[in-house]
Amino acid sequence: MRIVSLVPSATEILFALGVGGEVAAVTHECDYPAAALNLPKVTRDVIGPGLPPDEIDRVVKQLTAQGRSIYELDEDELRHLRPDLIVTQALCSVCAVSVDDVRAIAEQMDPATQVLSLDPHTLGEMLGDVRTLAQATDAKDAGVEVVRQAAARIDRVRVAMGGVDRVRVAALEWLDPVFVGGHWVPQLIDYAGGEDLLGLPGEPSEERTWEEVAAVQPEVVIVMPCGYDVERAYDEAQYYGDELESLGARRVVIADAAAFFSRPGPRLVDGLEWLAHVLHPDRMPEPPGGVRELVLA
Repeated sequence: MRIVSLVPSATEILFALGVGGEVAAVTHECDYPAAALNLPKVTRDVIGPGLPPDEIDRVVKQLTAQGRSIYELDEDELRHLRPDLIVTQALCSVCAVSVDDVRAIAEQMDPATQVLSLDPHTLGEMLGDVRTLAQATDAKDAGVEVVRQAAARIDRVRVAMGGVDRVRVAALEWLDPVFVGGHWVPQLIDYAGGEDLLGLPGEPSEERTWEEVAAVQPEVVIVMPCGYDVERAYDEAQYYGDELESLGARRVVIADAAAFFSRPGPRLVDGLEWLAHVLHPDRMPEPPGGVRELVLA
């Protein structure tokens, strides 16, 4: 089977299922596992590098209003590859090529290519997508094992958090403007022994103001700019240090969002374990890589 993955989380799931060798091409953002870096790329980013977060937000909103994505698809390369399966998503209108455009291209191929759209809103739905991809790639046994291991780790965290005092948390998915994390993020915070003060489980991320975040009086602020690694997120947190300090939290913790929170794949469980240690270090061991914090004045 020849597979083209048009979303990084699908690429991660495919490799976790042991079918990475069947992946013929990926997106320009597929950087995990390392083997994905060597695969042909069939997308590019239409937003130039180096823009500040407010300008990125402005361009994204402009593209969304025009019905466009921040990704552009190399249609010629896609047709040349003649994949048996294309995996994409419709969860985020700007985070992948339009699923309608992909289906239109796939239908014109001879024979027509199967298109599978993954659209999870919760941790459980992500595990459901693992099963769906396992079925589509004839990797059902591997899918059962991936889900089993993930469920066992999730259960260990939830058991460890039994009876804890809930920590009041604000999870910031973007800093200018402020967006609070949605979808699976509030659920992960709940399982990790926290109380998400602003996000709603299964619902999209929402734009808020710094004043609204301060009003809920968070004890811990998690800075998790969508798609950023911990170093870039830390730079953003430093730049907006005054605003973050104004929230009155006792801790501002920097997350590797690209690895742990932005992509609905198996590494969400890593994010859960990371959160559990951040919120209750006496109940969960320190994760690999430790925890990065912004030092408040």
